[in-house]
Amino acid sequence: MGGTMDGTKQRRRGNTRQRIQDVALELFAEQGYEKTSLREIAERLDVTKAALYYHFKTKEEILVGLFEDLTKPIEDLIEWGRQQPHTLETKQEIVRRYSQALSDAAPLFRFMQENQATVRELSIGEMFKSRMLGMRDIIIDPDADLTDQVRCISALFTMHAGMFVMQDIEADPEEKRRAILEVATDLVTQAHMGSRRTP
Repeated sequence: MGGTMDGTKQRRRGNTRQRIQDVALELFAEQGYEKTSLREIAERLDVTKAALYYHFKTKEEILVGLFEDLTKPIEDLIEWGRQQPHTLETKQEIVRRYSQALSDAAPLFRFMQENQATVRELSIGEMFKSRMLGMRDIIIDPDADLTDQVRCISALFTMHAGMFVMQDIEADPEEKRRAILEVATDLVTQAHMGSRRTP
């Protein structure tokens, strides 16, 4: 774990709203979203239900707040990407930043992966879809042929799969992240070269 992650953890711990979110996510992961009550979240935090209510009225509010906070870097990245020229450097930077944002939000994405039915019913399902479409739009050239579009989308899926499928592969998490990033970068590089097939 790098210093930045520890710094993020410390910062999040000092803020009651974020502490509620972190503990709620732990409980959702342990026993499932449906089975977790606001009372249990309050008990684990050692606060009254009224104190919890001050910040969040429902479990969905907690989850939506978490999603908005943890995917803010992705939203910022989409905004940034929209302003940039479609150069190879831009695309490689997008992939690098996206890899970091996914890594920082990994517990949330793991929860979403394991609770797909719940996520589909909640508003975060739609929010996630719109983030994905935003990522797709900044990484695919408007004039790219179908094969190169597939390469770019595959780069995004490679990074998503890396969080779930590769959990069981024995390797240092940072090494895994670098390997996944390398493959995703190769894919967007190939797509970029493909869309500029010059002799």
